[in-house]
Amino acid sequence: MRILRERVGTTTGHATQGPTDVDAYTLDSGRGLAITVWTYGATLVEVNVPDREGRSENVVVRLPDLRSYEDPALNAYVGATVGRYCRCVTGGRIELDGKTHELDRNDDGHHLHGGSLGFDKHVWRAEPLVLPDRLVLSLRLDSPDGDQGYPGTLAAEARYEIDAESRLTFDFRATTTAPTVVGFTNHAFWNLGGPGRTVDDHELTLNSTRYVAFDERLMPLAGPPLPVAGTPLDHTAPRRLDGSRLDNFFVLDDPSWAAEVVHRPSGRAMRVRTDQSGVGVYSGDHFRQARAGLCLETGAWPDAPNRPDFPSVRLDPGQTYRHRTCHEFHTIGDVPA
Repeated sequence: MRILRERVGTTTGHATQGPTDVDAYTLDSGRGLAITVWTYGATLVEVNVPDREGRSENVVVRLPDLRSYEDPALNAYVGATVGRYCRCVTGGRIELDGKTHELDRNDDGHHLHGGSLGFDKHVWRAEPLVLPDRLVLSLRLDSPDGDQGYPGTLAAEARYEIDAESRLTFDFRATTTAPTVVGFTNHAFWNLGGPGRTVDDHELTLNSTRYVAFDERLMPLAGPPLPVAGTPLDHTAPRRLDGSRLDNFFVLDDPSWAAEVVHRPSGRAMRVRTDQSGVGVYSGDHFRQARAGLCLETGAWPDAPNRPDFPSVRLDPGQTYRHRTCHEFHTIGDVPA
């Protein structure tokens, strides 16, 4: 097991962070699983996993260079750590202890994925760790009070871990100096078939019998989650993605597992486990290479800061935000597609 570091380049910089060097860290388990993470956006750039024949390929969508990751016209949060708050905040406004906070409105009057200069647009500080049973890359970012409109100075950490059992774990943590809202996620586009393909020949199973209904702007409607039974969103049993267009949020039924993705032609399979209560699923239909990957964004519910009926996303001083999601890779037998 080893960790390698390589310089990628230097960012062009922006209002809150000037030109900054970007490094790539490759964590290699020596047992088939190897990942590459960039300090820009604490971004997952590659996950190399063997197929049933032992051939290894990258199973997440990546962009060609640093400039592409910096270009919002090309980069739809590809592989990034998203925060302070993933998903939407209706009207870009939250209220805490009677005070209204106006967030950056970067989505047609709403707030999305942390704002125009969210965590995905910053270079994080990296610390690699080689432990007896796993490799860890800890990335840290300090978000000042008022950043994108959020109250409190936030100390954020995104940890990538891999082990010899072909498990990749995201471990997110944060503390704050004032009451605020927090919800991180990873925005990788998964494709177990490898580069250059669509996800239409993948099978998806979700441990969810309910979903959050959205309006035409993908903002949650009033009322409780709705049943998936009898709708095109029912993935409670394995179902091919060529019949599904997904950009939805699913409520998980229990904490044992969240999702299972199978690609029968290659034999690759991935099971997702999480301590979160929901997962956003996006089939990439509006990505510049349509359906090139499938996003499985575990974490906070959409517009939860404004929905007291949803699980709370409030973080107070003295508390630590925690979010842990594990992707387990394995191969299946040679079953015809």
